[in-house]
Amino acid sequence: MQPTPPNSLAFLLIAIYLAAAISVGYLVRNHSETASRFLHARGTLPTAVTALAFLAANCGALEIVGIVAASAKYGALALHFYWLGAIPAMVFLALFMMPVYLCSGAMTVPDFIRIRYNRSTHILSALCLTIMMVLVAGISLYAISSVLHLFFGWNFTAVAFVTASVVLCYVLAGGLKATIYNEILQLGLTVCGLLPMAFAVYRDFHGICGIMAQLPSPMTHIWTTLPLIHPKTATMDVFGVVFGLGFVLSFAYWCTDFTLIQRALTAKTSDGAIKTPLLAAIFKLAFPWLLIFPGMGAAIYLKRSGGHPQFDQALPLLIQHYYGYALIGFGISALLASLMSGLAGNITAFSTLWTHDLYQAHIRPHESDAHYLRMGRAFTALAACLSVATAYIVLFYNNLMDYLQLVFSLFNAPLFAVFLLGMFTLWATPTAAFWGLLCGVVAACTHGIAVRYGAITYGSQMLGNFYGAIYGWLVSAAVTVLVSLFTQPKSKVALQGITYHTQIGAKKRISPSTWTLAILVLIACAALNFIFR
Repeated sequence: MQPTPPNSLAFLLIAIYLAAAISVGYLVRNHSETASRFLHARGTLPTAVTALAFLAANCGALEIVGIVAASAKYGALALHFYWLGAIPAMVFLALFMMPVYLCSGAMTVPDFIRIRYNRSTHILSALCLTIMMVLVAGISLYAISSVLHLFFGWNFTAVAFVTASVVLCYVLAGGLKATIYNEILQLGLTVCGLLPMAFAVYRDFHGICGIMAQLPSPMTHIWTTLPLIHPKTATMDVFGVVFGLGFVLSFAYWCTDFTLIQRALTAKTSDGAIKTPLLAAIFKLAFPWLLIFPGMGAAIYLKRSGGHPQFDQALPLLIQHYYGYALIGFGISALLASLMSGLAGNITAFSTLWTHDLYQAHIRPHESDAHYLRMGRAFTALAACLSVATAYIVLFYNNLMDYLQLVFSLFNAPLFAVFLLGMFTLWATPTAAFWGLLCGVVAACTHGIAVRYGAITYGSQMLGNFYGAIYGWLVSAAVTVLVSLFTQPKSKVALQGITYHTQIGAKKRISPSTWTLAILVLIACAALNFIFR
């Protein structure tokens, strides 16, 4: 892919977008004058805003560059990330987990771990999530820098520092609320900027059927070509997809990812917080038409170019191929919007976790609000710096989605086992949770290292991630269950309102309209899986 010739209109559009992003932060700065509002903004936003922010928080490097790259590499199999790998977990989060989050009064995911278990498990979970947030922020920053390097030939390191500085400006000014409103702005710009590309791909290939006709059969079906269990040679297998992606990775991401839960909790009402994931799921069902099917078209172009394909170049290649002088700046701005959305979300999450769950809870617990506000801003700046460093790790992978799922398998999968047992049982003990989480993370990391150095082989990096998540989850769950048999659980009185079975009026929190919406979303997901089987 050759750099795009200098384009003053493209530079102007990018400059306007960056100025608008910074302006949003300063416009809402008066609503972030306390540490609580800067870090949490809980119960302050309409449901429509939180649903869009929930979707936008997921539309960073994962959704845009990463999913198009995965589509070019794996074909229709990438649809699993949207349907099986998202919809059931989003419905489960809304109906079963959001009521517990709301009832417990937890401000963050590790805060729930603290309330349900103990301080040591709280610290360990917070450390795991902060490491993960920095690594994921690095993915977003890497994607931004690589996209601008591909388009304009700009220096990777310089772009990384400038982009991190822009995001830091509006996050420091307006905190979480500025991040959320910027995410909605970025989501709108992303969709509008990529729609012309999707329409152009469908026009050139005469629709989805035309794209499918030019790809190998294994890349055109999501179920019928998958073996049941064949991890060593298959690109994906049914067991890995269903258990590894559909259950462990999917539920771990959607039900415990702090950036997502944080946005749902900003809804003004409890009904709004519960409906936030369901409303976002409706859009999630339709996003493949914007990204995955055009990404499959990019696979054809990459194949024609010969050599070793760089799948992360799939989306920039499509934009450069289809957009002329006027649209190229719009398309690049859309990419920047999506990527900066993911970067800002993870930076604010890192800041909240360090300030609320580690610094305030364990290091300096009795300081003034102004002190915690200063520290929140300081940790925000630290997160931006760390994201620049972790961006270089992504250079060792040729597909963002492969690396992203690896990160989730190392930290999210073990945490989800402890979280699930804590939320839906009364017998999981604090001691068991600590050792279960620690052993699960160690097991997942050991598996990841073994795969990296060839001691364990899989048919694809992605399938290795699925199985790594399974092993991490199983070890974490097994150790938690086993140690719980020999240690003392908390009393039922101490767990009142913290688990699903001890909530007061849990079922009354969910309205009939919410149940109807959830059922319709699941039916639509099942129908799409059948159509593209």
